[in-house]
Amino acid sequence: MSETFEREFEDRPVNPRAGRADGIGDIIARRYSRRDAFRLLGGAAAGTGLASLLSSCATTTTAQLPALTEPPRGVDTTHHVAGGLADRVLIRWGDPLFTGVSAFDPAAQSVADQEQRFGYNCDFLGLVPLPAAADGTERALLCVNHEYTIADLMFPGKAGREATAEECAIEQAAHGGSIVEIEKRNGAWQYVQGSRFNRRITARTPGIEVTGPAAGHPRLATSADPAGRHVVGTLNNCAGGITPWGTYLLAEENFNGYFMGAHDGPEAENHKRYGVPGGWYPWGLHEARFDVSKEPNEPNRFGWILEVDPLDPDSKPKKRTALGRFKHEGSESIVAPDGRVVVYMGDDQRFDYVYKFVTAGRFNSTERAANMDLLDEGTLYVARFEADGSVFWMPMLQGEGPLTPENGFASQADVLIETRRAADLLGATPMDRPEDVEPDPRTGKVYVMLTNNTARKADQTDPTNPRGPNPFGHVIEITEPQGDFASTRSRWDLLVRCGDPADSAAGAVWGPDTSESGWFGSPDNCAIDSAGGLFVSTDGDERLNKCANGIWRVETEGLERGRSTMIFRSPTGAEVCGPRLSTDERTFFLAVQHPGQDGEDYPGHGRPSTFEDPSTRWPDFEDGMPPRPSVMALWRRDGRRFSDT
Repeated sequence: MSETFEREFEDRPVNPRAGRADGIGDIIARRYSRRDAFRLLGGAAAGTGLASLLSSCATTTTAQLPALTEPPRGVDTTHHVAGGLADRVLIRWGDPLFTGVSAFDPAAQSVADQEQRFGYNCDFLGLVPLPAAADGTERALLCVNHEYTIADLMFPGKAGREATAEECAIEQAAHGGSIVEIEKRNGAWQYVQGSRFNRRITARTPGIEVTGPAAGHPRLATSADPAGRHVVGTLNNCAGGITPWGTYLLAEENFNGYFMGAHDGPEAENHKRYGVPGGWYPWGLHEARFDVSKEPNEPNRFGWILEVDPLDPDSKPKKRTALGRFKHEGSESIVAPDGRVVVYMGDDQRFDYVYKFVTAGRFNSTERAANMDLLDEGTLYVARFEADGSVFWMPMLQGEGPLTPENGFASQADVLIETRRAADLLGATPMDRPEDVEPDPRTGKVYVMLTNNTARKADQTDPTNPRGPNPFGHVIEITEPQGDFASTRSRWDLLVRCGDPADSAAGAVWGPDTSESGWFGSPDNCAIDSAGGLFVSTDGDERLNKCANGIWRVETEGLERGRSTMIFRSPTGAEVCGPRLSTDERTFFLAVQHPGQDGEDYPGHGRPSTFEDPSTRWPDFEDGMPPRPSVMALWRRDGRRFSDT
């Protein structure tokens, strides 16, 4: 299935409340006058109009970080970094993880071989520090999600034909996550083949445990697992998180696309709300579990948050059902002042919602084992954004409000299996594709990446509103009172409204001195440094944005609030994911996903990309080697931290 078709499907609204009048676009319209939007930009001269401010944003070219020069806008077959940065590819699809595994040969793939190698489309990146080696070498575990596969770019001779059973199984083995030891030698990070910590978790991994309120519920039971407590594999792992106790969270996003068939039984309406069956992959032709006509409960076993202990390669992964079931984009966590742990999550579809989960128990900083099941008990909340700047976090508890047996919620398990429908009934605010949601422990702020929403209608907005349609997206800033991330009442603000500031029709809002290279569209993932810099990675249309996807650093405070600077640009066809800073903030890690995809959209290629004829062969640029999704490391040549300004 082409990426173009996948994106058309995954972006199709399935929320019956999609047209309601109090979506986030309308709220911004009501809340912000021209003067208010101007105030958000932080200290512009009194009386200056928004149009003149946007003009200054388009023409000023000051670099944001000392000694770094932004790459120019553009699209080509390779990557580009800001002047003053060095870079290297750390690990690529197919690189061997275990002792005795040879170099990657894409013409000799097998299921057993792929299970020994780094997986495909890398997304979330997490770091878990390890004790230094005896010689003082810095070490860490790199945790990487592998979201999905593209058969036409993976397999020789695949274009124009259906994948075979063997190829489908190889694709499953390339999904999931990789845990890889990395070490810093001679000033640069490299991965350690054969480390005892190295591990693959895939769509074929047996015995993944289901925990929390939905564990053992009849709606999770299948012919292979009548107890509803153990799942084979994990799917479409997009963003994720690292918990305060050092476990790795893999978020299951567009799981609907892996199922085919038809079901008109008791799960039909539930499936419809999640877009099941999507039919993107032919796996159901070869395995009954992916055919809803044969296993109608199987989709209910996906769309969860998976927790893995990276320090114990023999530990069993667990699907934590207390955090709800939807198209999870991420699961970033933080400790609240009272010791409870808060996990922020976005549901990545047009007109869906922002959530947070607050544990019942408290984090134990001295005994790691005491935290291992914290995510099984707590309260899931969904956000409602009000026009006066308030955020109400509404508890999703069976028996309260509309979440009653009369509405089909006989237990908390039903609320969690049908999280989207429960949020619909509670009146949550439909958002413009909420993706990463990142808390800042230093300030008590939380940043929500709203990627885009071209389905939002113009008559839902006014001239001061984010676009209707909204092709560029925007970033919302939530302030938790006194840094209490567990609060049920918060405030919201607008950080930036994305798009070209030189195009008045775009309605973009940026901070002062944002250059021609500094604006972006379709914010996706993010990371925050100790100086309040928000690093945003993008997943947008390179034609619309007049640039390949990349990484931008956005100021969040002071007179430069909203000012944006490009530090990395990807090769054609790619999105950029997983921004992650090392503990000392001297290395910046990022993931380049699906390089070379949609070759017909790149004028330099002008036709669909295939294994034999890709639009780029990044990063190897070798004949016979297809483009390979990869993790990269960047560092400043002057040795300074990325947070130094």
